[in-house]
Amino acid sequence: MSERPEEPHQASDAESLLPIDEHVEEGHDAEGRKVRHRGIYLLPNLFTTANLFAGFYSIINSMSAQSALAAGDAVSASKYFGFAAIAIFVAMVLDGLDGRVARMTNTQSAFGAEYDSLSDMVAFGVAPALLAFAWALGDMGKVGWMVAFIYVAGAALRLARFNTQVGTADKRYFIGLASPAAAGVVAGIVWAFSDYGIQGSKMSFLVALMVAAAGMLMVSNIKYNSFKEFDLKGRVPFVAILVVVLVFAVVFSDPPRILLLAFLAYAASGPIQYLLHLRRDKTLS
Repeated sequence: MSERPEEPHQASDAESLLPIDEHVEEGHDAEGRKVRHRGIYLLPNLFTTANLFAGFYSIINSMSAQSALAAGDAVSASKYFGFAAIAIFVAMVLDGLDGRVARMTNTQSAFGAEYDSLSDMVAFGVAPALLAFAWALGDMGKVGWMVAFIYVAGAALRLARFNTQVGTADKRYFIGLASPAAAGVVAGIVWAFSDYGIQGSKMSFLVALMVAAAGMLMVSNIKYNSFKEFDLKGRVPFVAILVVVLVFAVVFSDPPRILLLAFLAYAASGPIQYLLHLRRDKTLS
């Protein structure tokens, strides 16, 4: 007897008037039978939506900062740039939570994976590029927007490659710099220097190099540690809790500078390990 998937429940008249969610996805019930579910899981997708909102909020603040600069209000512009950068870091936290919440509650879905990638493209692809352009790259004319586009294209390609390698790649490593880490470098630069009142126009060339480098590292074949081997649900030594508390204390002592240094160190760790590996291979040969 062939196994037939169950049909999703028919929408009521009230639901058909507002066909907001018509997503149907196949899965399996507790007995292993194929079933078709109508709708999406609420909890993990709430985190993904919040991630998307944080990216959108960053873009809005970057535009507000540019308007403030055009009006000659440098103080307000610096405030908006700070808000835009902070929103990107908030998006990173939310991005890290949605997947873990889905796994812990057993609510993973193909819809959630696609939605997460689209949200990441906004929060870690478009938002950082516009932030860098509004703060520094806009003064470079065509070169500035070309550099910003290199970053956006790098993020899009990085996310597309990641989606095609799910289930086949070594989970201990990322191939290429992850888009949230690249966004952390860009947002960290803007937040750290604008917090000191330094105008991006004075650092256009340096910012262009950093943004372009971040975009290229995302599509490189350099390996980065993913830190996914850490089991958050397992038991850990008491000293591990103290280390976590210490890390939070250090970060909150000076968030703009500490986060910038942390993400720069992580971005540089891949090329450094790659060069050390090449040197070791030459020595052995």
